[in-house]
Amino acid sequence: MRPATAAQLRNVEAVLESLRRGQRSLARNPRASIERAVKQLLSGNGGKAATHTEERSGAYRIDDIARITATTVRNVRAYQERGLLHPPRRQGRTAFFDDSHVTRLKLINSMLDRGYNSGHIREMLDAWEHGKSLGDVMGIEQALTPAPHDPPTMMGLVAARELAGGAVDLERFVEAGLVELKGNRVHMLRPQLLASFAEMRTYGMSTESLLKLHHDVVPLVDDITQRLVAAGVAHLSHFFDFETAQTSTDVSELVTMLIRFRALATASVTATLDSSIERTVEDLLTEYLATFVTDVSADVS
Repeated sequence: MRPATAAQLRNVEAVLESLRRGQRSLARNPRASIERAVKQLLSGNGGKAATHTEERSGAYRIDDIARITATTVRNVRAYQERGLLHPPRRQGRTAFFDDSHVTRLKLINSMLDRGYNSGHIREMLDAWEHGKSLGDVMGIEQALTPAPHDPPTMMGLVAARELAGGAVDLERFVEAGLVELKGNRVHMLRPQLLASFAEMRTYGMSTESLLKLHHDVVPLVDDITQRLVAAGVAHLSHFFDFETAQTSTDVSELVTMLIRFRALATASVTATLDSSIERTVEDLLTEYLATFVTDVSADVS
């Protein structure tokens, strides 16, 4: 099991000490006191979580933003010179870009891929910034569609075996359909999932138990997906009426709506899952702390 950091230990000790000192509050309303302690523990992010928050706040160096948006440093500078990208914030000699630059660069890349020149792109981005939606300016809703959360990637065989936990476990992932062997290269179909599995193994979970959990969860997720898509299609049924003439405009409108629906459905399910996991973890930790504090109280008395 991965040891707790010094910051995490200090946070836990502070919360437990608070519970020990608050014996009267525990006696009056133990559930409320413990729930407050649970929220303190779960909000007490260690150094790793703080770093993640800083990264999400949007302070990117030029090489970072080029990597994030799948472009080059030269292109970023060229877009600035052409007026497509507004200037970054400067701190001394270092330029820092933010999330608005990330969004704009992704839009620029998408429009270039669709054959628009710099002049057209600048006009459309200016219109967008002045309140018009991209759908009003051009048919580019796809540019707003988030990239896959776990895109496939290629990896060397040695690195893949290390990530999987060994040659035998890598074969298990192949059998589960999460990995494909391509000679000395490995096609990782769900690299972030396998990285999560690797971290879970540091807490003592076996590959067998992780794969069983994955196997059990997938049908449940598929059921959620089918329900969401069926609900969406029910409201778009007129598009699927092939007894009437279908035009390219109909197809374009359907694709645009489905792309947007996919993004909205993903966001809503993710938010619901986050909330559900948060409640479940809080309840589990609350019950654990209730027992812990009862034992401590007995020892003190």
